[in-house]
Amino acid sequence: MTIIPVFIPHAGCPHQCVFCNQKTISGEKSAALPNAAKQIERWLQFVQPSVYNQLAFYGGSFTALPISLQQQLLSLSDKLVQEQIIGSVRISTRPDCINKEILQLLKAHKVQVVELGVQSMDDKVLAAAERGHSSQAVEQAVKLLQQENFTVGVQLMVGMPEQDFASLQETARQVINLAPDMARIYPLLVLRNTPLAEKFHKGQFAPLTLEEAVEQSAYLYEKLTEAKIKVIRIGLQPDDELCAEGNILAGPFHPAMGELVKSSALRHQLDKEIAVEFDEGVRRIFIYAPLNLQSKVRGQKNINVSCWQDKFSPAEICIASGRELAVKLER
Repeated sequence: MTIIPVFIPHAGCPHQCVFCNQKTISGEKSAALPNAAKQIERWLQFVQPSVYNQLAFYGGSFTALPISLQQQLLSLSDKLVQEQIIGSVRISTRPDCINKEILQLLKAHKVQVVELGVQSMDDKVLAAAERGHSSQAVEQAVKLLQQENFTVGVQLMVGMPEQDFASLQETARQVINLAPDMARIYPLLVLRNTPLAEKFHKGQFAPLTLEEAVEQSAYLYEKLTEAKIKVIRIGLQPDDELCAEGNILAGPFHPAMGELVKSSALRHQLDKEIAVEFDEGVRRIFIYAPLNLQSKVRGQKNINVSCWQDKFSPAEICIASGRELAVKLER
């Protein structure tokens, strides 16, 4: 399956959230139809036709666009569906821009996946971020999408203004109750030319450290995964535009954020397994892992091994090859 991304930065958004500069995130400067067509044309030279492929409209709030522009953009994907280059479409939008009429339009144009910019289920946090919608709008949008058999995605953030860990925990609980199909997790960054950048320069906002962002993202990842909600991305795509000098002013950016978060989640999982049987008589702790998991088990710069060595001292920590992830304690 190949996803053909078409970025429509800020298009349709009735608000600019304090953290948002979609032109920097996406690298695209225009939402005009010719720009979208050019993006598609660039991708088509690399794409093998398949009904499993999707075209994705990212960046703006698609369903907040004028209906005429929505129809024009969807005419581009209609052509690809007719030619069997793709089989369906996905969009991203705001929770307060979903209604039954809009969903009928989307269904008529083979839209299958709708991702909602949820960010938080805490109304205080949403207000501080100037999202312009409430958590109730999220609940209503998810239920409408599910009733119409769309695949539902939610985009969540850690490190938002006014968001503490208790707020994050409550967001996780409410999102799990809504039972979306998938999720993305983004640690908040301070980008230039955003309202948040001004607050940062005035000392009115401090972003999470990388360690804090990894731990909080790992909490969300673990909870969502346990609830069978697939996490399809962690962290922003480290493209040339985002990473250009001066675009990221502050915040927990790392090009391999997903790896850091999954490694942290693995450490938490194995911590629990080791602690169940650990006692002072343990001499060695063997952690068996397939080769493709060993780097995540060790953690970046062996941070997981160091944490286990400290926590379960004086036992020796040994990483070994195995068919499945397993822990064995040698006494």
